[in-house]
Amino acid sequence: MNNFPEIPFRRLRLGMVGGGSGAFIGAVHRLAARMDDQYELVAGAFSADPQKSRAAGVELRLDPARCYDDFASMAKAEAARADGIDVVSIVTPNHMHKAPILAFLAAGIHVICDKPLALSFEDGLEIEAAIRASGCIFALTHNYSATPMVRQAREMVAAGEIGEVRLVQVEYPQQWLCMPLEVTGHKQASWRTDPARSGPGGCIGDIGTHAYQLADFVTQVPLLEISAELSTFMPDRRLDDNVQVMLRYQNGARGMIWTSQVAVGHENGLRMRVYGSKGALHWVQADPNYLQFSKLGMPSITLTRGGDGSGAAAGRVTRIPSGHPEGYLEAFANIYTEVARAIVARKRALPCPADVLFPDIKDGVKGLAFIEAAIASSKENAAWVKPRRV
Repeated sequence: MNNFPEIPFRRLRLGMVGGGSGAFIGAVHRLAARMDDQYELVAGAFSADPQKSRAAGVELRLDPARCYDDFASMAKAEAARADGIDVVSIVTPNHMHKAPILAFLAAGIHVICDKPLALSFEDGLEIEAAIRASGCIFALTHNYSATPMVRQAREMVAAGEIGEVRLVQVEYPQQWLCMPLEVTGHKQASWRTDPARSGPGGCIGDIGTHAYQLADFVTQVPLLEISAELSTFMPDRRLDDNVQVMLRYQNGARGMIWTSQVAVGHENGLRMRVYGSKGALHWVQADPNYLQFSKLGMPSITLTRGGDGSGAAAGRVTRIPSGHPEGYLEAFANIYTEVARAIVARKRALPCPADVLFPDIKDGVKGLAFIEAAIASSKENAAWVKPRRV
């Protein structure tokens, strides 16, 4: 993969909000940012606790002067430096997305944020307006859409290789909340099941948005309306832990999404099926280097990342030859590198390369509209609801 064929640019200076000691997703983002050697982490506000933030900075071997007590002072100080950060990565719980996003946009600093975008659709609209006003680049880390064979699926659907899209099915079952981990002090379970920190949706916001974004990304067919049932199976849990959604698309296609965090036996069972008038595609996240292609009247074939039949869209985000597995971390890295290409083009006063592709504010606002509509539908006994942004 050669994402920077032009004159080399220095590494982009990266800051991070959240992602301190013991934070799984913070480590993921740091690894992803370094994988293609386009970023250097130089600053951060790694915890709401100033002492923990500074300690995390020491662990990461950063200049103590650039380990900040809070995101607001970080945004102000970094914007004032000649060598200030080019972009910030926000890897906090959901309730701490909006304020840092707005602070760094106001400081003229590009933003990469974990999903979902914020707590409400209205918050999303406010962030969208701030991005337009700032002129900054904004990316949302729906990492699965950066997997090479998901890009392959999107390219094949767009080329009409499966005909008109008729059916879309995405399922994403996990088992990790089958027990009440939130009452044991488990950090990830604690905030994900807390409406104040996670927002009004539990499973629907955490992995339901991944499933919806994946279907939307691959098919590119506008959604019309949804019917949803959100369930909470664990006693005394305050948010949903199982989600079933039916979808109607504007072209007449139908879809189904099932996401669960109480499905015994599933670790991270994300899979996608897209059926058209002439063929079908099937992708499984646990085996992401392969895409099954079934053409009407022909035997099914398996396309491999980097192998025969794999097209340009997959090839451009492929690092190593077929047979050597790529997966979760590389998908995150693809987003970081795509964003780096956009930022470097901006700094050189050049047009953004036409093939740059990463989830952005549109995906974020559409995801919040999906959560809002699913919750509203479930409260009305699975009534059909039109999301406010489709």
